[in-house]
Amino acid sequence: MSSLARGKINEKSLPPPSPNPKPYLKYIGFIKGLLFTAAIAFIAGIVIKIPIFSVMGSMIISIILGMAWKATIDVPQGSTTGITFSSKILLRAGIILMGLRLDLQQIISAGFSIVLIDVIVISFTLGFMLYLGKLLSIDRHLSALIAVGTAVCGAAAIVAIAPLIGAKKETTAISVAFIAILGTVVTIVYTFIYPFLDLTSYKYGVLAGSTLHELAHVIAAAAPGGNASSDTAILVKLGRVTLLIPVAIIFGIFFKKSHPVNIKKRGLKELPIPWFIFGFLAMCILNTWGVFSESITKILITLSIYLLSMAMAGLGLSVNFKEFKKLNRNVLLTGSIGSLALIILGFFLTKI
Repeated sequence: MSSLARGKINEKSLPPPSPNPKPYLKYIGFIKGLLFTAAIAFIAGIVIKIPIFSVMGSMIISIILGMAWKATIDVPQGSTTGITFSSKILLRAGIILMGLRLDLQQIISAGFSIVLIDVIVISFTLGFMLYLGKLLSIDRHLSALIAVGTAVCGAAAIVAIAPLIGAKKETTAISVAFIAILGTVVTIVYTFIYPFLDLTSYKYGVLAGSTLHELAHVIAAAAPGGNASSDTAILVKLGRVTLLIPVAIIFGIFFKKSHPVNIKKRGLKELPIPWFIFGFLAMCILNTWGVFSESITKILITLSIYLLSMAMAGLGLSVNFKEFKKLNRNVLLTGSIGSLALIILGFFLTKI
């Protein structure tokens, strides 16, 4: 038998090539990343039960844990897709469900004054901090995220606005962490100075609700003023959360101004409109109509917090610590001065 024939026989006798393992590994990596962010969110839920950490909230703890893990151990191999899914898709799902915290009738019945305070606070803070950031030559994405986190609702506002303005994950995570730390410091200061403020419980609630970053910060800071203070603070804060919708649309349009969108060519997906925010509004309307029972609403709100905590863990695990070089003196000044200006404005508004 010729060598050529033997070669053909040997070729035929070879076992069939093994299937490409990459798709299989891809799904395993996705599940691994998803479970990893879920585990961090679960641990964060335990940590916030410790009194000293309760003021920070599970979302803040999640991003800090994620950043710490990334810095010391790094993410598990092949888990990037699952981590990205958490930081993007689950983030939007969590924001949509967060709408169940709002009751439009409650906000409307509170009167025009509270709505006016929220509009003034957000408009002033955004305008002042964006101008200050430009004056100090800060990256406009970082400046915008710090401004919106201060003006509207902390981490939730930052992560909602970030994809609309094309901000990097690192910039988003850094902004969230910075606003969280700054908000926590202000919250602690509020609880100490409350006895020395010449404000009624109602007015102190307005001050806390209109000036603090996170809902957790607002609740913690308003507690010394009693139930009247807490109820007012939450109502004012939720009014700011509602205004996230028009703020998101305005930011999307503003940041895409230099690159106009051709709707006919690119379709509706390219419009600078946060479509998931309308899901948030839909949940708010359903809650106002009382579609869900109280027990189901509580479960969905808890799920919202958990999904957002997973998203924050994903953001923390995506942080490149070299990006922290952007937090120079000018960035710290912008955040600190902006927050201080907001507090002064809030105090002034309670007097008039």
